[in-house]
Amino acid sequence: MAIYDTEEEQLEQLKKWWEANQTSLIVGVATALVLVASWNMWQNHQTSQRSQASQMYQQMLESAAKDNSESTEKLAERLPTEFASTAYANYAHLQLAKVKVQKGDLEGAKAVLKQAIQTADSEPLKHVARLRLIQLMLATGQYEQGLQLIAEVDPAKAEGFSASYDELQGDLYVALDRIDEARSAYQSAIRTGQATPLTQFKLDDVAAPAVAPTAAN
Repeated sequence: MAIYDTEEEQLEQLKKWWEANQTSLIVGVATALVLVASWNMWQNHQTSQRSQASQMYQQMLESAAKDNSESTEKLAERLPTEFASTAYANYAHLQLAKVKVQKGDLEGAKAVLKQAIQTADSEPLKHVARLRLIQLMLATGQYEQGLQLIAEVDPAKAEGFSASYDELQGDLYVALDRIDEARSAYQSAIRTGQATPLTQFKLDDVAAPAVAPTAAN
């Protein structure tokens, strides 16, 4: 049995439905159009931001290649400020820290690397920044602080960097004259299979002295 007997009844029901729902339908369509337009505008903005950041980053690299530290530093400072949402901002932090080290501003370099660790949205970038910060701590006598920074690293997220952390840990222990712990750290780095050849030389330097056999009576 048909729900409506005639086309006139069907048309009348359709008109009633339209009168009851036309406002919400129009609002819904308008909202959808606004959302689509906003999304497209945001996408275009993001593309423009990435393009501009890429150009500035390239300029920074060219300045660095020419040993123009002043220009490199200015560009490395501008990138995180003007294009904070892009990956180039994080790379600029690393370059800025490098420039500051070259100028002898080790404390300034540390501050930049700490900021990089906090703001980087990439785990590998965070590890690179952290490792460079620990190297600076080693160079400036902040041995315990360096060890603390290593202790805060989650091993589950340090894949590919564990050997570097272990080697630096060994260096810090050597600086503290904690030779047994340094030896263990270097051995741990070598066991990863990713240690540099220098690690073995460091391990050899702190090898336990051979015990001379006791002469028989």
